[in-house]
Amino acid sequence: MEWVVECGGDDPVVVVPWASEDDPEGCAFVDLRENPYDMDRVAEAEMHPALMQALRSLNAGRSPVFTVKCDAWAMDAEELEGVAGELDVVGGEAAAGFVSYVDVIWRERALFVSFHQQEQRLMRLQRLLEPVDAAYAMVECVLRAALVDLTGPQEGFATSVYVKAVGTDAAHAYEEWGKALAGVVGMLRGKEFVAG
Repeated sequence: MEWVVECGGDDPVVVVPWASEDDPEGCAFVDLRENPYDMDRVAEAEMHPALMQALRSLNAGRSPVFTVKCDAWAMDAEELEGVAGELDVVGGEAAAGFVSYVDVIWRERALFVSFHQQEQRLMRLQRLLEPVDAAYAMVECVLRAALVDLTGPQEGFATSVYVKAVGTDAAHAYEEWGKALAGVVGMLRGKEFVAG
């Protein structure tokens, strides 16, 4: 797992709630904590069962985080080449790739507003994921500034969690992605990670 900080003045900010001005279907923030049955409003979850399961788990009552945005797609040739190089997978082993991201925010206010504590969490996640790194999958996290106004405006931080996988064909890449995503979600919800 790799992680970076993108909190500069020109970097994207995670804003909650959000609504897409470019999407004719009115894509917008869905609060799955408050309304778990609104999962059908998240098109990506409907198309990708592994992502749906991840969103259910990350927004469950005992989860330390909640989700604010996600997406999933098949890699283009340039993205595939980059990920295959990082994974050191060559030839036919990286004929296709799949990637997703989920923006997560810590529910605990003290953690949400603390840059230092969030850095510590990402370092811990990196250590915990190291022994379970998959040959065909990788995780990247980006720590970003966040503005949340659900019960009043708050400034803090969010993490974009990217899960990328390659495979011998599209089905194999998709399967590796699903396994890696489930592993990351399990780690985010695990006692060893949350307790620290």
